[in-house]
Amino acid sequence: MSYSLPSEHESRINIQGVEIALGFPDQFNFEWIGQRDVLDQLLAAWLVIDKSDIPLNPRLIGKPGVGKTTLAYAASKVLKKDVYIYQCTMDTRPEDLLITPVVDKSGGIRYVASALVTAMIRGGVCILDEANRMSEKSWASLAPLLDTRRYIESIVAGLKVTASPEFRICVTMNDDASTFEIPEYIHSRLQPQIYLDFPEAEEERRILRENLPFVDDYITDYVVNFLQKAHATNENYTIRDGINIARYAAKRIKSLNGNRGNVENLLRQAVLMTLGDEALVHVL
Repeated sequence: MSYSLPSEHESRINIQGVEIALGFPDQFNFEWIGQRDVLDQLLAAWLVIDKSDIPLNPRLIGKPGVGKTTLAYAASKVLKKDVYIYQCTMDTRPEDLLITPVVDKSGGIRYVASALVTAMIRGGVCILDEANRMSEKSWASLAPLLDTRRYIESIVAGLKVTASPEFRICVTMNDDASTFEIPEYIHSRLQPQIYLDFPEAEEERRILRENLPFVDDYITDYVVNFLQKAHATNENYTIRDGINIARYAAKRIKSLNGNRGNVENLLRQAVLMTLGDEALVHVL
C-alpha cells in the first residue's frame, strides 16, 4: 500500500495498483454519561490479549435513542481511535459497504472506499449504525471480515483488502419492528451482545444537562419525571425524545419574551407535539 497526499476532500491509497479514495473520520462532541458497565464491556470486547488473539465484533442492542452510537463513539475515543460511522438502510448494497466506482470530472472511473473500508485501512473504528436494517446480501459481503480472516473482497475494484490489526468494528441494532432478521452465520460472528437499557433518573438528568446546558432545571426535572413514568410502563420513549421535548419547551417559553404564562401547559404541549396524544398519560 502507498498513500498519496490528501486533497481538500479525501486522501488516496494505492492497493495492488488500484487507486482508492479514502474518507475522513466523523467528529462529534459525544460524551458517555452513566452505565459505566456497558462501556467496560465494549472495551473488553475490543481488547487483544495475545499475539494470536483478535478483537471481537460486538453488537449493541436497545431501543432507538438509548445511546448506542454515542457509547460506541465514546469507547473509540477512550482508545484514541478515529471513528467512521456507516448508516445502514434496507437499500444498502455490498458495493456501498465496500468500494464504490464513481465517474470523475474527466469521465473516467475512480474507486471510493466506504467508511468501513477506510477504517479497516487506517486502523480506526467503524460503527455500522442500525445494522439490522440491511439485507442478507449485504451481510454476506462482510462474512470474511467478521471472522479470523479479517478481510473484504471488492468485486467492482477486483481487490482483496485486509484489515489493519488496529481496526475495530461494532454494530448497533435497534430493538423494533422495522428491521430484518440477521443470518445465523453472521449472528454468530457478532459477539458479544451488549444490551443498553433505559438510564436511571439521575443519569437522564445528567444527560439532559450535558446536551442542553441552557435549559432551566424545572424543564429538566419535568422531562425526567415524564421519562421515568414512561419507562415504568415499558414505553419506548427514550432520552432522545426527552431532549427534543426539553428543547422545544425551552424554545416555546423563550419565544414568549419572558412571559412564561402557564409553564405546565407549555411543557404538556411540548410532550404532545413531540410524541402525540398517547404520551400524555405519562404527564404528571
